Amino acid sequence: MQIQTDRNQKEIKIHGTYGFPVRVSHERLSNYERRSFMWHWHTELEWTYVLEGQIRYQVNEQVHELKPGQGLLCNSNMLHTGHPVNDEDCHYVSITFHPRLLEGYKNSFLKEKYADRIVENPSIPCLALTTSGQWQNHILTSLQKIEYLYSHQKEESDFDFQIYLLLMDIWRIVCRHVGKTEDNPADAKNMDRLKQILTYIHGHYQEKITLDDIASEVSICPSECCRFFKKHMKESLFDYLLNYRIEQSLDFLSCGNGTITEAAIQCGFSSPSYFSRVFREKMGYSPREYLKLSQ
Repeated sequence: MQIQTDRNQKEIKIHGTYGFPVRVSHERLSNYERRSFMWHWHTELEWTYVLEGQIRYQVNEQVHELKPGQGLLCNSNMLHTGHPVNDEDCHYVSITFHPRLLEGYKNSFLKEKYADRIVENPSIPCLALTTSGQWQNHILTSLQKIEYLYSHQKEESDFDFQIYLLLMDIWRIVCRHVGKTEDNPADAKNMDRLKQILTYIHGHYQEKITLDDIASEVSICPSECCRFFKKHMKESLFDYLLNYRIEQSLDFLSCGNGTITEAAIQCGFSSPSYFSRVFREKMGYSPREYLKLSQ
């Protein structure tokens, strides 16, 4: 499987319900194609708590390697991706919740004093938690409790209320210990530019794309475009485009409605032989072997 997104790379998934916008789920990197989840973003905040294995979690340009017992908060609307460490699987809990859970009611003091200064601050893309501090350990313990409630006590009548109280207590601690970082307009501008580049790639990956095309889309010179993308994504534009085209070809091949040649053409490769070579480099086996596996 892979995370489903729109052309702007926003995840297409309902996280909980409107009345209780919280979703708790057990995840494994091995469940994703290529053992990693692709770049995406969503309005909800997301806590990740690692149970087994390790994950290299990247939010914007920040990279954190999380071990069992460690966690991370990905802020609202931040691009993020996850990859295995040493090619090992990782089992983790994902807890997503909408910012309105923190706000109480429109224009409340909770929203203005405790929610917006973190949720709407692009200078705080994430918060990584180790076991080195007392307040971090308190949050990690609360995440464990949420996971236990989800796994063992979902039938209790106040199951959702207990989770709500734990999330509010966690947020109280976050607000107390995360400093008042000044909102940097450059961070928001960089995020918008990055999303604009990704949107262009995702909308034109089936065509021939040049560096000049992408740079022109965001009104910067080609060399600056390369530097900017590499800084924030930790990979080159060319590598990202190849990886994205391969990701799209997996869905095409899995459906079984076309040939390998058609998959190559549909996903923007200049020839079936080039597609097969890149596919083997990225996946470890040929498109034909993948077809047999998917069947």
